[in-house]
Amino acid sequence: MVATQIGIQCNGQFVNDSSLANGFDRPEWYAVYTNARHEKRVTEYLGGRSVQCYLPSYKSVRRWQDRRKEIELPLFPGYVFVRIAYRSRLQVLTAPGVVQIVSFDGKPAPITEAEIETLRQGLSDTAGFEPHPYLKVGKRVRVRSGPLSGMEGILVRRKDGFRLVLSIELIMRSVATEVDEADVEPVN
Repeated sequence: MVATQIGIQCNGQFVNDSSLANGFDRPEWYAVYTNARHEKRVTEYLGGRSVQCYLPSYKSVRRWQDRRKEIELPLFPGYVFVRIAYRSRLQVLTAPGVVQIVSFDGKPAPITEAEIETLRQGLSDTAGFEPHPYLKVGKRVRVRSGPLSGMEGILVRRKDGFRLVLSIELIMRSVATEVDEADVEPVN
């Protein structure tokens, strides 16, 4: 009887099948893209199947003509974070409302434990989190409110505050000003 080894050869080295399995068995955090407004259902479904889920949320007051109500909404609409081993990804992908696991180059992209913990810590310490359009330095933005409402400019800095360069093309002059992050939105 001949003993055979199961594995693959990588850079001249034989990689044992069991060492490959360890990477597939180690639970890591992944972002899961869901159908629109299915985040809570996906979290409840996966939680009922013993999958560790995290759905960051915030409270928002909605106004109707006859009343006001505080509701809880997902901080990242369309996304739920799950902690699974790579090999058990089908358990998540077959859940109703799940579209896909966020991937790069065809492979699910894990999120570090530190990033999830920082997010949890920030949400527990601060009550002021709410979603905001992603703003990138060098992109065109519009001021939504305040004395500069309606003006468009280019976002120059984000670190200590939002510095916005507003240009008046007719006279070919620009001014720079600090604006509040909540008063700015990206221009499409």
